[in-house]
Amino acid sequence: MEFAKFAQRVPPLAADLVACLRFYSRLPVPVFKFEPAPHAMLDFSRAIRMLPLAGALIALPAMVVMLLAARVGLPGALVAGLTLAALIATTGVFHEDGLADTADGFGGGGTIARKLEIMKDSRIGSYGSAALTLALILRWSALVALLQTSTATAGYALIGVAALSRVAGLVPLVQLPPARSDGAAYAAQKPSTDAFLLSVLGACIFGLLPVLAGAALWRCAAGLLLAASAALIVTAISKRQIGGQTGDVAGAAQQASEIAYFCGLLVGFGLA
Repeated sequence: MEFAKFAQRVPPLAADLVACLRFYSRLPVPVFKFEPAPHAMLDFSRAIRMLPLAGALIALPAMVVMLLAARVGLPGALVAGLTLAALIATTGVFHEDGLADTADGFGGGGTIARKLEIMKDSRIGSYGSAALTLALILRWSALVALLQTSTATAGYALIGVAALSRVAGLVPLVQLPPARSDGAAYAAQKPSTDAFLLSVLGACIFGLLPVLAGAALWRCAAGLLLAASAALIVTAISKRQIGGQTGDVAGAAQQASEIAYFCGLLVGFGLA
């Protein structure tokens, strides 16, 4: 009986996983028979329970690039750069675009209406350019440092942060109302409490993966704590700036959480 109940749940879970992969990446995800509405907007009220696993799968191509580049003896700085390039290509600069738009809007707008107008503009400004450049430099630097510890640690961290940071990007959607009456954030349903808690649990499990490569548990815990703090800070800033959230803010929260998690893993590294 228990197996029969589990078997009944597999198609919905698989459909949620595929939907998350399709929404959060540029991976060529085919349409499956078990999907009730493959071309519909991602159902954030339910599907995000599979987001941690989807995030981990999205990072797999980048991890393969990392392992291959390290295997042929490329310098760590180049391995980190190729890894980051592969990850960006897989996601289609999805979250980076949100960070840049958020920085431009919050930095260049004098009123809420103006901030939202700037965020909707596809062009990138000085604030967005600076934020995007700094984010890329920080992520690259973190990967270089992690590769100095071991390739395994860097690989597990890459998978872990991909799962963790995407769940962290949901925090603004959970805590704040949509700031505008159109766009992806407005169309998306608010994540249900049960689905969000399941995704948080999954994210924490993935965030502990570097322990398998010998990383200290306290470093992983520090990474989890800093990632959550970063998402909450971005959420608080968004509330003050525009009185709510947008899809761009979710992207900014993801980027901030990814960097914060890496910082947690590397606490004290410079003293070694």
